[in-house]
Amino acid sequence: MSLTANPLSPEEQARHRRRTIGFLNWGHLLDHYVLLIYPTVVLGLEAVYNRPYGDLLMLSTAAFTVFGLLALPCGWIADHWSRRNMMAIFFFGTGIAAAAVGWAPNFTVLAIALCAVGVFAAIYHPVGLPMLIDTAVNRARAMSWNGVFGNVGVSIASGITALIVTQVGWRWAFFIPAAVFIVSGIVYILLVPDEGRRRVPPPTVHDVVLDRRLTITVVALFMMLALFSGLVFNALTITLPKIVDARIGRDVSLELVGSIATAVFLCGAMAQLSMGRLVERIQPHLVMSGIAVTQLVAMLLVTHLSGWRLIPALALAVASIYGQVTVGDIVLARYTPAAWRGRVYAMRFFLIFTTAGPAVWVIGRLWDRGGADLVLFVTAVIAGIFAINSLGITALVAGAEGRRARAAAVAPAE
Repeated sequence: MSLTANPLSPEEQARHRRRTIGFLNWGHLLDHYVLLIYPTVVLGLEAVYNRPYGDLLMLSTAAFTVFGLLALPCGWIADHWSRRNMMAIFFFGTGIAAAAVGWAPNFTVLAIALCAVGVFAAIYHPVGLPMLIDTAVNRARAMSWNGVFGNVGVSIASGITALIVTQVGWRWAFFIPAAVFIVSGIVYILLVPDEGRRRVPPPTVHDVVLDRRLTITVVALFMMLALFSGLVFNALTITLPKIVDARIGRDVSLELVGSIATAVFLCGAMAQLSMGRLVERIQPHLVMSGIAVTQLVAMLLVTHLSGWRLIPALALAVASIYGQVTVGDIVLARYTPAAWRGRVYAMRFFLIFTTAGPAVWVIGRLWDRGGADLVLFVTAVIAGIFAINSLGITALVAGAEGRRARAAAVAPAE
């Protein structure tokens, strides 16, 4: 019997939403976890494949590259087919690809299997986040928690992988997550029904309907914002341990550098969680501009400070970087028509994730020429452009919000 003939009760609808959001959060954790298995495993593969560390590490380049490039087609397919079914392919496909990495009998199969992991892992962000937006009742809070789950996946990947490798071998570092993915996919299929051909949901109280010209302008500015935010995000997160090592002092041990970097990254996770609460009280585009200005100030402080005074500035910079990711997604969801949402998010994640490769190359060049000072100066300049872009978006959508409020004020009572 169809859902139309036998509609769900409010309690059943609430349970369905909770299950769907739970799987989307769990998938976000697994997505980031699986991509960071190999950078830890590779440390012990030199003897296995008789290849130098550099050659082995380069195998992950293909996975990270397709992870960004395939965001566009994945979002398009989900918009024209089924987000629920695409998420099922994410669970099963990534699990099978991870198992193939563990079973790889030679160097060539290992390279192909790692690329396959990137192919299927690319599904999550352009599909899962729009699905979360359409499902959530409290959108800001749901998106904040979703970001936290992703950060947990990043945080635990290296530690758990190292533990598995030392206890049962490197292949099991892929076999165990592969089993988790496949079991998750089976349970997901059983508990989350197919919605059929996806229907565009009607605008909710979260949404602001803009005219077509203004919508295109806002989306274009957001694509520029994604590019700049991706550069700042990758530049600081990639170099953070090295900046701590170079700026705090030579008497700091490697273990302490790692601990400081972990503590700073945890500030980012806390910022993401708090953003959901903040945008419930303040209009999200104003929060986004405030975070952009805070990020610029923090980067200027990081550029000029050294020693232990650097730590609070780094914590503020990382908190603002992670916070703007969550708030940016909330603002984009608010001002993007539901029919465009999957494709717009696909483009956003395409720009964010594909900046990782160029960012690594540019950072290496800049560091060789001017060390931490030059890297941080260029990052601060990009943060300044990001702030200007954010203020431009705020100016545009503030007008739309004002028109919306005036229209509501003059609307006749029911």
